[in-house]
Amino acid sequence: METLYLLIPFSVLLVFVIAYIFWRSLVGGQFDDLEGPGFRILMDDDNPGKQQEENGKAE
Repeated sequence: METLYLLIPFSVLLVFVIAYIFWRSLVGGQFDDLEGPGFRILMDDDNPGKQQEENGKAE
């Protein structure tokens, strides 16, 4: 019974800490764009050497 006096406040404190960390991640923009990085991989240039040659000729 004595352990409940310690574990219940500890668990409530742990819930508040986890909720605070989750809230900070929401405010910080952690979950803003979930699909963009996946599409960015698909839209990547397949011939980076050709692009560098074109940039070198333009200068």
